[in-house]
Amino acid sequence: MKHLGLILFGIPAMMMAANLVEGNAKSPVRVVIYEDLQCPDCRDFRQMMDEKLLPKYAEQVAFEHRDFPLAKHAWAREAAHAARFFELQNPKLGIEFRRQTMAKIKEIKPDTLGNFVAEFARKYAVDAVRAVEAMKDASLAAAVEKDFQEGVARGVSKTPTIFVDGEPFIERFAYEDVAKTLDAALAARKK
Repeated sequence: MKHLGLILFGIPAMMMAANLVEGNAKSPVRVVIYEDLQCPDCRDFRQMMDEKLLPKYAEQVAFEHRDFPLAKHAWAREAAHAARFFELQNPKLGIEFRRQTMAKIKEIKPDTLGNFVAEFARKYAVDAVRAVEAMKDASLAAAVEKDFQEGVARGVSKTPTIFVDGEPFIERFAYEDVAKTLDAALAARKK
């Protein structure tokens, strides 16, 4: 594994600074999502995104992912490191890893996470050994910790916490409330 401070797997650490975005990355209307890959409520929000939010708002809104692995979840932090590794391979692959990980929350255990990561990597023609090693990579850990500390500074303590154009929604919330806030933010930008 190549890792010398500023280089991770041959990729400059500066490239890890950008946040993973779904939808319109150039949009001034942003939904900042603090998520934990082992969180059932995050899984429910992911489903809301896939079924309702992205179909309606993907062309107009940036959905920006931030990692916030909670201490109570045994494998969430290492899963976030793996997600960062897959994002570096291809942002769409990073999204797919997040989606599949959340879908299998009940099946993944601390001692099976490595197998899950390796199987995912093989399925998408990524080096499985590197993917598993990435779960312990210091640069990826630092990127996840940066997100976590930024979340703490913003008052995040539960997941998911999303900020819709700055307005917080915490843990459990209705699609209608998020949509109403997004519609208002989009309308305000048109004035």
